[in-house]
Amino acid sequence: MLRQLSLAIALAIGTVVAAPVLAQNAASAAATQGQQPQQIVQTISDDLGKAIEGHQAELKNDKEKLIAVIDDTFLPHFDIDYASILVLGQNAAKASPEQRERFAKAFYNSITHRYAEGLLNYTRGRVKVLPFTGDQNPKRTVVRTQVMLDDGKSVSVDYAFRQSKSGDWKAYDVIIEGISYITNYRNQVDAEIKKEGLDKLITDLEQKGSAAIDQLEKDSGGKKK
Repeated sequence: MLRQLSLAIALAIGTVVAAPVLAQNAASAAATQGQQPQQIVQTISDDLGKAIEGHQAELKNDKEKLIAVIDDTFLPHFDIDYASILVLGQNAAKASPEQRERFAKAFYNSITHRYAEGLLNYTRGRVKVLPFTGDQNPKRTVVRTQVMLDDGKSVSVDYAFRQSKSGDWKAYDVIIEGISYITNYRNQVDAEIKKEGLDKLITDLEQKGSAAIDQLEKDSGGKKK
């Protein structure tokens, strides 16, 4: 399923990258300050199109520049600390602050490198932000979108937002066709921690990068088509 939905996955996973957590684009964050969640998603979609279109060949040959595009476009709008705690689940309470920080950086760097090239196929208009219905909940408000794939089919990709103490909205989870990114990786991470321990998992992520993510998915029994 992951390969079939490579563009949707790349867009979705790109929304929760961290490389490193503190290297957020202040200008981009300021530009969306005060925006509502659905406006933020639209801004990300438009900015990504501007950054990618016409530069695919250059970015394909310079992965670090591609990673920088992801950082500048996505990173200011997502609650990396909260997302990483959710991925760790019950293990977060047992982890030291240093372990949580190392895990967040290593895990999301691995995810970024795993799916970055999928963004090279992105063009403006691929993402349709659906009209928002219901009341906004500061603890969880979902923005629903449809992502158009190369074969013309569309995939539901939803973004869960929460409001920070400063009043800004930050995304923290992505739901692809009803499957939560947080839940999916939390199950994989929990199984690996039970088997090898948190320190071993962090070390593997730091040293092996995207290969460690591949191994997590393989160990969880996930099938790629």
